[in-house]
Amino acid sequence: MSANEKVLMKGNDAIAEAAIRAGCGAYFGYPITPQNELIAYMAKHMLERKRVFIQAESEIGAMIMVYGASCAGMRAMTSSSSPGMSLKQEGLSYAAGADVPLVVANVCRGGPGLGNIAPAQSDYFQSTRGGGHGDYYCIVLAPKSVQECADHTYLAFDLADKYRMPVIIQADGMIGQMVEGLVLPPEKEAPKRDWTVGNMAASHRPAKHITSIELVPEKLEAQTKERFARYEKVKAAEIRYEENNCSDADLVMVAYGTCARICLGAQILAKKEGIKLGIFRPITLWPFPYEVLGKIINRGKPVLTVEMSHGQLIEDVKLASFEAFSCDAPSKEPMKKADIHLLGHSGGVIPTEDEVFARAKEILSRRN
Repeated sequence: MSANEKVLMKGNDAIAEAAIRAGCGAYFGYPITPQNELIAYMAKHMLERKRVFIQAESEIGAMIMVYGASCAGMRAMTSSSSPGMSLKQEGLSYAAGADVPLVVANVCRGGPGLGNIAPAQSDYFQSTRGGGHGDYYCIVLAPKSVQECADHTYLAFDLADKYRMPVIIQADGMIGQMVEGLVLPPEKEAPKRDWTVGNMAASHRPAKHITSIELVPEKLEAQTKERFARYEKVKAAEIRYEENNCSDADLVMVAYGTCARICLGAQILAKKEGIKLGIFRPITLWPFPYEVLGKIINRGKPVLTVEMSHGQLIEDVKLASFEAFSCDAPSKEPMKKADIHLLGHSGGVIPTEDEVFARAKEILSRRN
């Protein structure tokens, strides 16, 4: 497959192929539906290219192997689905605490617990709030198409290296399983790293010790403060979002992934009846585009958050309204209550275009 050739691929396969083209030198995984095609693709094509592929004994083992491979200088990756991601949190916290770049793809399914294998978005809190113990964040990219599965994965490796932190590709099970046309990115080599553990004799430099442990509280706090200063740089440079007819909308829908696609269908239904629905799609779930969305919300139009969870994304939507008011409004003015609503499903239930449009009409009818 050439870089400019349009091909049909499943979302899971697109993530895998893009990772290979981004210079991923080592992949470690453990099977779980609905991301099994991803690990199967890596098993075949990583070995064909004489790169490292290991099916680990568990999700925990796979995560720690990725940590080790990255410390040794490789661009490394793992993937899983929701219950497996829960098991990876210890390793993610270690990687964040040691400033180790790596990429994790999470093709989300219904929960909690083992739940089922149907698409869901209820891992939002886990991914955007760190997930493991301690003070840290991961960059979280949420594709809405197979093309974006490839594009975001390709980008994820660069962001991980640029900021020395974990990056999560957050794709719900529908995005991972659907088949669409896409243009794949070109092949590139992984950049050289000068901070890896190395070998004093082979690399002609002192060996380095990479760890997340620091037993002196003041030193650990200083490391954390430095890391959060780096997070501010991420917020300043890497926030991504998409606006669709939000400026003069009667109501703005906020959604990502599969739900953003469904909102597009609802928008088309509304247009036929002369109703203007806007769509705001956060592409980076962390860092979240609080400022931009907050200004949209504070225009006074109602907002409908559409998500495949029972109210996780909506927490950031509410924070967006508050943060925009705090920055822009005169201090003497009372804060107006934002008109924010939720259409949420869980357990693998997917909202429909008709359902979203009907809820939007209901909200608008109550304001007239």
